Amino acid sequence: MDEKGLGAKLQAARQAAGLTQQQLCHEASLSFSTLTKIERGAIKAPSIFTIQAIASALGVSLDTLVGHRTASPTERQLQTTRSGAKFIYFDVNGCLIHFYQRAFAKIATDTGTAPDIIETAYLHYNDDVCRGEMTMEEFNVKLAKRLGVSQIRWQDYYQEIVEPIVEMQDLAEWTAEHYKIGLLTNIMPGLLDSLLAAGKLPNIKYDAVIDSSQVGAIKPEARIFEAAQTQAGFKPEEIMLIDDSRANLIAAEKQGWHVMWFDDSHAGEAVDRVRAALQPA
Repeated sequence: MDEKGLGAKLQAARQAAGLTQQQLCHEASLSFSTLTKIERGAIKAPSIFTIQAIASALGVSLDTLVGHRTASPTERQLQTTRSGAKFIYFDVNGCLIHFYQRAFAKIATDTGTAPDIIETAYLHYNDDVCRGEMTMEEFNVKLAKRLGVSQIRWQDYYQEIVEPIVEMQDLAEWTAEHYKIGLLTNIMPGLLDSLLAAGKLPNIKYDAVIDSSQVGAIKPEARIFEAAQTQAGFKPEEIMLIDDSRANLIAAEKQGWHVMWFDDSHAGEAVDRVRAALQPA
C-alpha cells in the first residue's frame, strides 16, 4: 500500500469509528501534526508502533487496518543523498527519544532534593558511566550518596520517562528502506538494549550500533567516530550523523562526515529539514 492509500484507509477507519482527528490523537497519544501528515500521505512510512497505536485506539487489529506492510531488508534499493551520504547514523537521546531531563523533576519530587543538585550530581558522573568506566551499580551508589538518599536506580527513572519522538522515529523507518542505517549514542550500560527490548526505538534492522559504554569513548571524542566509521564500512564523506548536540556535529564534521542538527524542541520543523537532506540524488 502506498502512502496515500494508507492515509486514506486510516482516515476512513477513524471516521467509521466516529472520532475526530483530535480525539484519535488523544486516544493514540500522537501529535496532531503526525496524524494529519499520515492521513494526507506526507509521512511516507509511519513506524509500525505508530500504526499499532492508531489501530489500538480504533479497536481494530493491525492487519485489519492496513494489512502486512513490512518490507524485507533484502528488498532495500540503497540510495545516495544529494550530498553523497550512503550511511546514516541517528543519535538516540534527544533525537529518537525525549530523554533524561524529565527524570530530574521526578527524582526531585520523590526525594525532596532540589533539581539543580540532582542535575549537578548526574553530570558529575555521566561521562564516566557512558564510557563504561563505571557500572550502573556504582553510578547509582554515588548518585544516591550525593543526593543524601539510601538508594536510587537511575535506569528505572530513565525507562519510565523516555518518550519516542514519533516524527523522527517515522523518519528513521523510512531511512532504513533507502540507506544503510545505524545508531550512534552516548548511553549508560544496558540502557540501549532496554530501549530496544521495550520497543521504544524503531524496530528495524540496524546495520551498525555504536554504544558508547561498549566502545569506551563518548561523543565528541574522535575514537567513537573512528569506531563508527569502521563498523559502517564507508568512507567519511559517505556517512551522515543526525544529532541534537552541536559539539558532536562539529566533531563528526572534522572527521569528514556530513551532519544534520536535530532540535527536539521544534521536532516537526527539524524532521522536515532532515528529511529534505535525506532525499536521494
